[in-house]
Amino acid sequence: MSEIETEVVIVGAGPAGLMLACELALAGVETLVLEKLPRRIEQVKGGAIQARTAELLEMRGLLEPLLQRAAQSDPVGGHFAALPVPLDCTPWQTRHPFPIAIPQWEIEEALEERAIAGSARVLRGSAVSGVESDNNGVTVTADGMRVWARYLVACDGGHSTVRKLLGLPFPGRPGTHQAVLADIRLSAVSSLVPQQMGHMSTLTRQGGGYWAMLAPLGGDRYRLTFGRAGQEDIARDAPVTHEEITAALQAVYGEETALGVVDNSSRFSDATRQLKHYRAGRVLFAGDAAHIHPPLGGQGLNLAIQDAFNLGWKLAAAVQGRAPSGLLDSYHTERHPVGAQVLHHTSAQRVLADPHPSEDVAALRDIFIDLLRLPDANRHLAGLMSGLSLRYELSGEHPLTGQRMPDVDLVTQAGPTRLSALFGSGHAVLLDLAGVVPADLRLPARVDLVRATCSDDMGAAALLIRPDGYLCWAADNSAACGETLLSTIAGELTEAL
Repeated sequence: MSEIETEVVIVGAGPAGLMLACELALAGVETLVLEKLPRRIEQVKGGAIQARTAELLEMRGLLEPLLQRAAQSDPVGGHFAALPVPLDCTPWQTRHPFPIAIPQWEIEEALEERAIAGSARVLRGSAVSGVESDNNGVTVTADGMRVWARYLVACDGGHSTVRKLLGLPFPGRPGTHQAVLADIRLSAVSSLVPQQMGHMSTLTRQGGGYWAMLAPLGGDRYRLTFGRAGQEDIARDAPVTHEEITAALQAVYGEETALGVVDNSSRFSDATRQLKHYRAGRVLFAGDAAHIHPPLGGQGLNLAIQDAFNLGWKLAAAVQGRAPSGLLDSYHTERHPVGAQVLHHTSAQRVLADPHPSEDVAALRDIFIDLLRLPDANRHLAGLMSGLSLRYELSGEHPLTGQRMPDVDLVTQAGPTRLSALFGSGHAVLLDLAGVVPADLRLPARVDLVRATCSDDMGAAALLIRPDGYLCWAADNSAACGETLLSTIAGELTEAL
């Protein structure tokens, strides 16, 4: 049995695991990713990047290569429970107000390329069979090798092997409905088959006891999601047959609709579960390994990537011995409530999106549709679904503390730029907009001082922004720089000077 030693081992090469590998590699942390599948499954799955995720990816220079892979379609707002009122993200001051349709496997491919370019290693065909943890590190057994690492991060999905090996409970509600997701090719289509991507409410139909959503991907390719009463009796791991898909297609879209090829398919349920703690000693959990929920509103992939952004810089600081006390534990403190909120609102969406609503639920839908047409209600749900309204409960007296910073235009000594362009290194940024930061101030190596002007009112003269784009300190004058800036850096970002 071969022996491998690394600083961090990640189990699972999905969006959470690969995004985390990118972040750790960027910080110079030796990282190994173990993936049980021998090759990536080319399945669209969630396939939508929400606004906040797009902002985060742009901060690392990852958005542009992903946009080159995006499906070509007219921009359309997101949705809440597939109700026929698009969500409007423009009030949240974002450059990416519309969800971006990109197959999940292509997102994973781009992330893996970046992680490997940054020196992370990805070993496929490596199924984990054992996990042993102590105060110094973790030993992982996987297909003829033993890997020792200082930390293990489980990003291995809703059926997490790591979570099961550690005997951790996964409390919540079991699934009550089951559905099928399939990437297919049609050899013939009826007039009921949508010809272009649109708002979610325009892509869903019912017929013959089935409900279905058919999203065109270009040419003869479609992503089909469907379900029917009684489908929950089918075993979750039962193969999805050609006949099963054909029956659903013809029931909803007419007999002239003909299935050509099934590229891939899987079953999913509306189960809702969440770990009580995202950290167990030297083992941490992210993505579906930490939380699962009904797949409504394109939340899962985005929640996973944002977990990784929150954890990456904190884990790197812990590995490199510069983390303030409690920094790594703040991953759970900050992200567990976010996951719980997603579980909460997807449960609400599950009721509103019921394809066979009761009379009471139908009345509730009508009221909710009217509410979505009100600007304040639409803004609230747009912020919730896109992640733009997220605010962490951080210490600090300034009213901006904990908020995301919008990607504003700046002018520095080097010329015009944007806020997002300052974060390519993965460092924190101290943004001085009024010359209030003392010239002789000594900052840690991973905090970059940028002096700039901004035509937008940023609400403060100086702002300290974490590597994940959230504000942890702000000041309106130079006095505050001497009083609280360095203590905030030492207490919330990094101890090393």
